[in-house]
Amino acid sequence: MTNWDDVLLHVKNIPYGRNSNREDLSLVLKENKGSCSSKHAFLKEIASQNNIPNVQLIIGIYKMKESNTKIGTILSENTIYYIPEAHCYLNINGERLDYTTGSSNFEKIKNDLLEEIEIEPYQVGEFKIKYHQDFIKKWLSDSNATITFDQLWAVREQCIAYLSI
Repeated sequence: MTNWDDVLLHVKNIPYGRNSNREDLSLVLKENKGSCSSKHAFLKEIASQNNIPNVQLIIGIYKMKESNTKIGTILSENTIYYIPEAHCYLNINGERLDYTTGSSNFEKIKNDLLEEIEIEPYQVGEFKIKYHQDFIKKWLSDSNATITFDQLWAVREQCIAYLSI
């Protein structure tokens, strides 16, 4: 890899999967896998260390549905239309770009976006988890849902596991 575009392409083509330690961004390369969080935090860190301007790390909460995310039929089997999912991606020069997998495309979720915030790479661990869980708890409360947070989170974990297949 000799330039920024090479790094972006390389990371996009690394297999999807959770790393053994959310805090160690070097594991994207060492373990040759990464999630949306670890891959994009790694890329943001590379951009910062190399003075590449206008690169922002974003958490977007979107409506994760079977129609916009490759999660099989897990939601419909549980009678759930969507789950608010926290997804990380980059905003480069005002354009949202997703390097999670070779087939990732932000356009698939653009119309289902509920909220966005900019974060720093170190925030992809505990901060992201708490932010996501707090969002879901408020969403469940506001919608008077009959499903509990723990039940919904368990279905979400099934969806994430399915993405790794």
